[in-house]
Amino acid sequence: MTAVEIRPGLRLYKAALDRAAQESLRDEIREILRAAPLFQPTMPRTGKAFSVRMSNCGPLGWVSDRAGYRYQPDHPVTGQPWPAIPDALLRLWSDLADYPEDPDACLINYYDVNAKMGAHQDVDEQDFSAPIVSASLGDSCRFRFGGDTRGGSTQALTLDSGDVLIFGGPARKMFHGVDRILPGTSTLLEPPGRINLTLRRAR
Repeated sequence: MTAVEIRPGLRLYKAALDRAAQESLRDEIREILRAAPLFQPTMPRTGKAFSVRMSNCGPLGWVSDRAGYRYQPDHPVTGQPWPAIPDALLRLWSDLADYPEDPDACLINYYDVNAKMGAHQDVDEQDFSAPIVSASLGDSCRFRFGGDTRGGSTQALTLDSGDVLIFGGPARKMFHGVDRILPGTSTLLEPPGRINLTLRRAR
C-alpha cells in the first residue's frame, strides 16, 4: 500500500481495504455490535448527546458521560466486557502503524447521514507515542484537521470507504473532526451511513 503524506505524521492510504475486505470487516463489526450495542455518548459538562453513536472492541473502550471522558473495560449499558478486536484490524495495525505493541482499544463510531463530529483532540490515552489508525467504511465524509491548538487554519479532505488515515508523531495531537457525511457515496452499509474504526493504545 502506498501512503500520501499530507503533512509530517499524517498519512493517508487510499483504498487500503478493497471491497471484499470492507464487506468482511463490516460483517465482523455487525457481530461485535450484537454483543456490544451502539450507545449514545454525552458531553460531560452539558449532558448533550453526541450526534454519533458508538461502541468499542478490545480490552478497553472509550466512553463519555457526566463522569467524564475515559477508557473502561466494560460496556456502559450492558456492563459486559468489550468484544475482541478483529484479526483483520490487528493485521492492519501491524502493517501500517509502525508500533511494536498491539492496540488495546478500537472505537466504533457510527455516523448516520446527519451526524458530524466537532473538532477535538485524542488525548485521553496515557502514551502519545503510538499513532491513531483510522479506517473508514460506508459513505464518504469531509474530514477536517488543524494544528495542536484550537482555532487557526484548517484543511479538509474526503475520506472514502476503505481509506485508512494514520496520525502520529507531530500530528498525533492535532485537532480533527467530521464536517459532514456525503450521502449515497457507498452501498456498503444498510442502513446507510459511515462507520469509523479507530485503533489506538490507551494504556
